[in-house]
Amino acid sequence: MPKQTKTTQDNTEKISHATSTVKVPANKKPSDTKEKKIFVLDTSVILYDHSAVQNFQEHDVAIPITVLEELDNFKKGNDIKNFEAREFIRFIDKLSSEHMLQEWIPLNGKTKGKFKVMMNGSAKLDATKIFGDKNDHHILNSALHMQQDFPKSKVVLVTKDINLRLKARALNLIAEDYETGKIQDVAGLYTGSDTLEEIDPAVINDLYEKGSSESVKVIKETPPDNHYYVLKSFKNSILSYYNPADDQFERVDKQTAYGVKPRNAEQTFAMHALLNPRIKLVSIQGVAGTGKTLLALASALEQRRDYKQIYLARPIVPLSNKDIGYLPGDIKSKLNPYMEPLWDNLKYIQNQYAENSKEYQKLRELVELEKLVITPLAYIRGRSLSNIYFIVDEAQNLTPHEVKTIISRAGENTKIVFTGDIYQIDTPYLDSQSNGLSYLIDRARNHPLYAHITLLKGERSELANLANELL
Repeated sequence: MPKQTKTTQDNTEKISHATSTVKVPANKKPSDTKEKKIFVLDTSVILYDHSAVQNFQEHDVAIPITVLEELDNFKKGNDIKNFEAREFIRFIDKLSSEHMLQEWIPLNGKTKGKFKVMMNGSAKLDATKIFGDKNDHHILNSALHMQQDFPKSKVVLVTKDINLRLKARALNLIAEDYETGKIQDVAGLYTGSDTLEEIDPAVINDLYEKGSSESVKVIKETPPDNHYYVLKSFKNSILSYYNPADDQFERVDKQTAYGVKPRNAEQTFAMHALLNPRIKLVSIQGVAGTGKTLLALASALEQRRDYKQIYLARPIVPLSNKDIGYLPGDIKSKLNPYMEPLWDNLKYIQNQYAENSKEYQKLRELVELEKLVITPLAYIRGRSLSNIYFIVDEAQNLTPHEVKTIISRAGENTKIVFTGDIYQIDTPYLDSQSNGLSYLIDRARNHPLYAHITLLKGERSELANLANELL
C-alpha cells in the first residue's frame, strides 16, 4: 500500500507526498512541488516508523546526533518501539558502510534525496537557553543550525510531539507532524453499515422468506464486501448484509452468544461478523459503553470448540508514559490494573449464569486450563497465532505498524478482532488520524476477509449514556 507524508509551507500551502506519486491540490501549480526541502526528523518519528527517512521523495532528510543517542536507549526490549529503534540503527549502519554519516548520503534511486546525521552546532538562536537543557531542545538547535547553514532551502522539523512542534514554531522554525499512514478524513471513516429507506416491501418480504436474495434493486453498484444494511420500506424493515462469496444479500438475525444478546442493529451486525467463520478479520469502533469488548469476548466463547485458544489482549500504556518497572510489586501485580477491564467483561458474562451451572464452571475451567488467556499484548509479539481466536482491545493505542505486525502473525484457522475508540488515545504520539485502528479501518475495507462495524449507541447504562452525550 502506498505511504504518504504531508508537508506544510505555511498556513495555506499544503503538498502531499506519496512514496510513488506526488498529489497536487487543484489550487496549486505542478511547479510548486519541485521546491527542494530539508526535513529534520525527531526521535518520535523513527519510533513510529523506522523507514521514515525513505518517505520524503526527492527531498533531503537529516537526523540530529541527539536522535541517535536517544535511540540507543530504546534498542533493548520487546515493544514495537524497541523493534523500530533496532531496525533504524541497522538501516543507518548499512547506509554508512561506504560513506561518513556527516556527508550527504544518496538514498536509493534517482528520485530520492540525500541523508545525513547532523552534529551538534551553534546557531544564532539557542533553544537550550530559551527552554532549558534537554534533548528535545538540542534537536531544535540542530534544526536551527541547518536552517542557518542552508538559507536557500526550506528546513522543516518533523515530529509527532505536539509540544515540540509548538516550541519550534515559537522560534520561527517550520514544524509538522509525520503524515505517513495518517487518515485525512476521520469524520468520513468507513462505518461498515448504512440505512436505506423507501425500499420496495416486496424485496424485504423476499429476504424474510428466503433468507437471501441475489440483488437488492435499490443498490445500483456492487456493495462493499461484508457491508451491512438496515433496509426500510413504508411498512417493514430488515437487517441484511452483502455476502461477497455468494454475491448475494443475506438476512441478518439476532444471535445470542454465551448469554449475551445484541441490543441494537449495530450490535447485531457486529455479532454477525464475530460469529461468521468466513470473516477472519473484524474491527469494532465505538465510544465507551457500546459493548465492543463484551460482544467480542462472548462471540469467542460461543465458538470456543472451533479454536485451540482464545486470547484477549490489550496494549499496556503506563502512567506518565513510564515503563511498568517503575511500579511496585511483581509482574502480576504490575499488570493487573491494566487487565482488570478485560476481567470485568468476563465476570459479566459469567454472572449471566448461576455459580453451580455448567456454563459458569466451564468459564472457570477455560481460565484454569489456559484455554482462555487474558494477557498484555507485549506477551503475544513474536508468536505464531494458529488456531486462535485473538481479540485485541484498545487497538487505538497501537501504531499502524503494530497492527500490521499482529495480523501478519496469523496462522491457519485464526480470527483476529480489533476493538477500540479512535477518539480515546492514551499514547502521546498518536491521534485519531494516525492510530492503527483508524489505519486498519481505512485500508482493509472492501476485503472479502474483513468486516467492520461502528457502534453508535451506548448500552452500558442510562447514566453512562448521559456522560457520552452531555459531558
